[in-house]
Amino acid sequence: MPEDPATAVYNLMQSDPNIIAAAVIKGKQIIYTTDNWDISGDVDRVVSSWMGQNAQFIMVSGVKYSILQMEPERLVAISLKGEGSICAAKDDEHKLLCYLQPDGDARGAIMDVQRAVSNMSTQGPYMDASAQMGGTASAGVSAPVSAGPTVDPQLKGEIQSFLDWIKDSEGLAGYINYYLQQNNAQIISELSKIYNELRQIFGV
Repeated sequence: MPEDPATAVYNLMQSDPNIIAAAVIKGKQIIYTTDNWDISGDVDRVVSSWMGQNAQFIMVSGVKYSILQMEPERLVAISLKGEGSICAAKDDEHKLLCYLQPDGDARGAIMDVQRAVSNMSTQGPYMDASAQMGGTASAGVSAPVSAGPTVDPQLKGEIQSFLDWIKDSEGLAGYINYYLQQNNAQIISELSKIYNELRQIFGV
C-alpha cells in the first residue's frame, strides 16, 4: 500500500537526518511540505528547469544551486557557497524536492529520495520482478542492423551542454574550486584520474 506524502517524507528524514526540509509536488502544485520550507514561489521555475533538462542552476529561497546532476527522474544541485544542497526525484505521479544542510551529501541521499517517491506511488512496478534484463532478442524480432557509424544528435547536444558547463564560471571550474577549498581528498583524487584519462584520450 502506498505511503501518504507526510509519512514518506517523515521516513525519509529519519533515514537521512541531513535532509531537513522537503516538499511533495503533483504537477506544479505543492501537496505537502515540511513547516520549515516555503518554496511556493520557486516551484514553477524549478520544475520548468528540470523538465527542460538544460539549466545550469536553480534558485530556491533566494539561494543559487549549481546543477550537479539533472536527469528526467532525478536532480542534484549544490550551493557553491556552502549553503547546502538540493536533491529531487520524481515518477509519473509525484516530485519530491529535498533540502540538505551543508554537511549533507546530496549524491548519497538521492537514492533514498527516489525510494521515498516510489513508496508514494499507486502504480505497480514498470516490469515484472521476475523478468530478466538483457539476453537474446525475442523470437521473431530481429535486432536492428547497424548502417555504419553515426553520431547521435542527442549525444552531440549533451557534449555541447558539457562544453557550456566547462566554460561557465559556476560550472566545472566552480565545482573544482569548491572541492579544492574543502580539501576533499576523494574528489581531488578522482579528478586527477579523469584529468590523466582525458590527456590520454587526446594524446596531450
